[in-house]
Amino acid sequence: MAAKKQEETVDMADRFAEFKELKNIDKTTMISVLEESFRSVLAKMFGTDENFDVIMNPDKGDCEIYQNLEIMNDGEVENPNRQIGLTDARNDKDNPDPDCEVGEDHTRKIDFASFGRRAILNLRQTLASKILDLQKDAVYTKFKDMEGELVSGEVYQVWKREVLLLDDDKNELLLPKDQQIPTDIYRKGETVRAVIYNVDNKNNNPKITVSRTSENFLRRLFELEVPEIHDGLIVIRAVARIPGERAKIAVESYDDRIDPVGACVGVKGARIHGIVRELRNENIDVINYTSNPQLFIQRALSPAKISSIRLDEEGKHAEVFLHPDEVSLAIGKGGLNIKLASMLTGYQIDVYRDLETEGEEDIYLDEFKDEIDDWVIEALKNMGCATAKAVLRTPRQELIDKADLEEGTVDNVLAVLKAEFED
Repeated sequence: MAAKKQEETVDMADRFAEFKELKNIDKTTMISVLEESFRSVLAKMFGTDENFDVIMNPDKGDCEIYQNLEIMNDGEVENPNRQIGLTDARNDKDNPDPDCEVGEDHTRKIDFASFGRRAILNLRQTLASKILDLQKDAVYTKFKDMEGELVSGEVYQVWKREVLLLDDDKNELLLPKDQQIPTDIYRKGETVRAVIYNVDNKNNNPKITVSRTSENFLRRLFELEVPEIHDGLIVIRAVARIPGERAKIAVESYDDRIDPVGACVGVKGARIHGIVRELRNENIDVINYTSNPQLFIQRALSPAKISSIRLDEEGKHAEVFLHPDEVSLAIGKGGLNIKLASMLTGYQIDVYRDLETEGEEDIYLDEFKDEIDDWVIEALKNMGCATAKAVLRTPRQELIDKADLEEGTVDNVLAVLKAEFED
């Protein structure tokens, strides 16, 4: 019977070794877990594990346990878990010590299997519990480091408030309703992409929440579809999304030979179409990033064309003036365009009709390229003046300072523009 129990103990350790290989538990941790488990069971059986030596043999898949006992005179043993009589120590069948004396220590080898099935079952349960804790820790650590990264999972179960996904390792990923694109429809067995949104480990129970509505989801999709972003040649500077409706993304290139917007859109929109499909036909505006706030706001409000901008950089507030027929373009359907532009630039943007030019004809500066150099026109547009009236309304000194132009150049521009309206 003892032989059979010993066989069971070894078999259990062997199976744990196999489990260790499958779950990537390193050797040191495995030995530590085994020793802790044996000590936990010994403490329950003997009241303490302090006078035990537990020696693990991971290569053999077993362990040796020794109990250290104080040698007492025969008949004076009060605690058999810590003491042993002199005669018993001298005649110990596993480790006889005929020369031992009272007061010395005697080491007795423990045959764990001899304690019966209850002890072995207890050990197995303790091991299983510790292994489960290790697994949970490993899952938490792995996914905590992956927050913001793209993952794929198969739809396992669909509930009213959330969807349960399983990744390739059968880890559970939760996609709550508020992290789903409103037009998403999920069917059991289909593959869904999302980003790791949040990972917590409350009560040592890892909970991995994923999202399809976060800005990071759009970022990761662009990194996947646009090699130049993945390679670092193009950088995503800002992202704004209203999931399922519309998004704006500002990109910048470190290489002057690369057009960042063109690279993101792809030939005939090939690159961006895949992203739009993934986002359930969410319209995506890709714009060139600039550190010039006036120009950035101007680009962010595209396709509307701006007459002029008044900027409060400290208060992050912008007053944008447009032709009456451009106002609806700037605001966009349901106010989406202006809301996204504010999110993208970080400025509160207020749109006003340009009353001074309402009912009057105004002319975009690009129309004056025959008389004004391109670089001068760009400098004026960069400070928020896209039309002739916008330039004429701006104080002369402000044009010199903000557009960084010579006085003679500014005077020449003003003369050309005034002449146009005088005619």
